[in-house]
Amino acid sequence: MDLDFSKLDGLVTAVIQDHLTGRVLMVGFMNEEAYRKTLETGCAVFYSRSRKKLWLKGETSGHRLIVKRIAADCDLDALLLQVEALGPGVCHEGYQSCFFRELREGAWVVTDTRTYDPDAVYGGKA
Repeated sequence: MDLDFSKLDGLVTAVIQDHLTGRVLMVGFMNEEAYRKTLETGCAVFYSRSRKKLWLKGETSGHRLIVKRIAADCDLDALLLQVEALGPGVCHEGYQSCFFRELREGAWVVTDTRTYDPDAVYGGKA
């Protein structure tokens, strides 16, 4: 069974979940090369749609994602990666998860506290 990279301009969606807690940490995209490098290295590698290149999660911050399990959806066009997150957070805004806001009474509210200072990690480029 091969993944179907044909539906989203050569990409598949990758949902990233903490392997212990089940919390969704982020969503990214992989092309075939990023998927292959993820399998080869055991660390999550994504394709950046804005920069048009591969990026190893944690290459700047050191907050890598160690892959523990990979599952595919029924259409073979989306992945679920269960990972061990190295570092205090996955989100470039300084949170453990990119999903740190909730819709409450029609307004987006930050519901988590920052786990690290993104300016200190990214030098103000986050």
